[in-house]
Amino acid sequence: MTKRAFTLYWVPVLGYTLLIFALSSMSQPPVPSFVSGDSLHYPEYAVLAFLLARAFHGALAGPALPKHLLWAVALALAFGATDEFHQAFVPDRLPDVGDWVHDGIGAACGALVWGVWRWTRR
Repeated sequence: MTKRAFTLYWVPVLGYTLLIFALSSMSQPPVPSFVSGDSLHYPEYAVLAFLLARAFHGALAGPALPKHLLWAVALALAFGATDEFHQAFVPDRLPDVGDWVHDGIGAACGALVWGVWRWTRR
């Protein structure tokens, strides 16, 4: 993989995971009062899986789209698990298996959206 391809595909993933980590490190993340913090897990991890599916597709040779989607969801779930563990060390935050499940549902939706988008662009 070229340096340009790495930058194009993987730097957004890295930047986004750093953003998630930074927000998870806050005792009180900046969430509008009318939004439930639990509901943010879905779009947060949908974006992550979308970016991961895009990166896997750009980095791996061949048209193995289902493999890219599965890898994206698996890696998003793994990151979600580490994020929940990390929250055990943040004041006023607790790890929650329910949040991890919401992360997984969001990740599956994000990967699916990327897959449909990619399929319709053929």
